[in-house]
Amino acid sequence: MKSKNDPRHQRRIKIIQALFAWSVTGNLEEEILSQIIPKIGEIDTLITQAAPKWPLNQINKVELSILRYAIWELNYQDKTPQKVIIDEAIEISKEFGNETSGSFVNAVLGHILKPTDGQNN
Repeated sequence: MKSKNDPRHQRRIKIIQALFAWSVTGNLEEEILSQIIPKIGEIDTLITQAAPKWPLNQINKVELSILRYAIWELNYQDKTPQKVIIDEAIEISKEFGNETSGSFVNAVLGHILKPTDGQNN
């Protein structure tokens, strides 16, 4: 992560906050959510496979929102290198989650990306 004031970092935080709000209220506050929400089923399946001991309803909603956005960005956007997306997800989880959020997000994303190891950016 370059800086907490980096516009890309701030944009990610805004989208993650909107995903969190959507998970609670069902309202689409950000236009980009209309691209993400249709993929939530696929994304949640990946999370469930990567963290089988943690049913989705038991994952902290902040962590779940971070994971959903990071996985969407990794799988459906080609603009940003995977290492940057993962680093951002971990940093945001440390900023907004609890003391174990960064490790959990890192482990889930690492598990999801492991089958394609060697092809990562």
